[in-house]
Amino acid sequence: MADGPFVLRWGIIATGAMSEYFCKDLLTNPAVRQTADVAHAVTAVSSSNDRLRAEAFLSRINHPAPSNVATYGSYAELVQDPDNAMLALTTSKHMLCEKALAVTAAQARRLAEVARQKRLIRKLVGGGAIGRVYRVTADLSRAANGSPEPGSARLDYEDGHRMVDPNLAGGVLLGLGVYPLTWVFQVLYHLQTGEKEEPRVLSAVQRYHTGVDESATVEVAFPKHGTVGIATSSLRVATDPGGAGNPAVRIQGSGGEIQVEHPAYKPTIFKIIKTAGGELVEEVEEYPQPQDAERDWGNGTFWEADECARCVRDGRLGSDVMPTEESIVIMEAMEKVLVGAGIRYPDLISSCQFDPSSPLNTGPRRLFFRAELAPE
Repeated sequence: MADGPFVLRWGIIATGAMSEYFCKDLLTNPAVRQTADVAHAVTAVSSSNDRLRAEAFLSRINHPAPSNVATYGSYAELVQDPDNAMLALTTSKHMLCEKALAVTAAQARRLAEVARQKRLIRKLVGGGAIGRVYRVTADLSRAANGSPEPGSARLDYEDGHRMVDPNLAGGVLLGLGVYPLTWVFQVLYHLQTGEKEEPRVLSAVQRYHTGVDESATVEVAFPKHGTVGIATSSLRVATDPGGAGNPAVRIQGSGGEIQVEHPAYKPTIFKIIKTAGGELVEEVEEYPQPQDAERDWGNGTFWEADECARCVRDGRLGSDVMPTEESIVIMEAMEKVLVGAGIRYPDLISSCQFDPSSPLNTGPRRLFFRAELAPE
């Protein structure tokens, strides 16, 4: 075995907020999270249409050696450069795709995402800590009402913002709802033994004037197992207004329940509430997010980056923590919800046909059409 950690070289496609948070995590010292076997290096960054934006991105993430990072003005330029670790399967390189995995289920092919708290809670549930599980409820919502005027229908986003623009696969389900839905599947689907049961999916959706969903409630049932999960998301109300510590996730079983505090995408506290002799016994588990004091950062996405690095190092095509098949099942559930609500995204971003010369890859971006909005 080689001395020192395995270093995964990253090429970053897109320069938005999520990419910024992720890269800041990549640049933290692995030792602060007791990780010694893998490390990370950001070696290439591509904006969708402007090299200067890629260069500015390096300043935003406080890269220690920006002159050593290759920058590009289109995704195609990055993946065609043979000297970089590419995020493109078509060039036979490894890829980590952030949630939501894709716009449609048919596009879903790779995901290596891990959250330490999810793995621990899954172990508790699988070990019978709360008896037989019957129900999971999970929520991730953000109060984004844009106008103080009573009855205003506007949200706190410009129509071209990624959260509400159909050209950017906007909408609360793909933007936020994937997190609570993942909690449901991590417990009720992942822990099934033998052949996995196909879920029955029901939903209720409210649409915004741009054509995307502003609130979504998804019920996922597994009749053979006698279990049901409910995942909710909204841009009108908050999961935990005022930070009162209300649970974002509840996993309920015959012997008690597990409550996970907000936010569902990076929880640090959960409770185990058991019924013992007619009395409730509560245990509180805390897992503070590791912080790199020198960089003043630690956002939690380094766990998935570490898992991805180990998969590459060990020659694995995907992660056992979040298998490809499970990622596709989740995307299929979300697609049923969107189709049922009459939400259809432009062909340019929803097509399964890969086109290397597409404006998505080569630079020009605003060649899209508005998403079709089916009648109510």
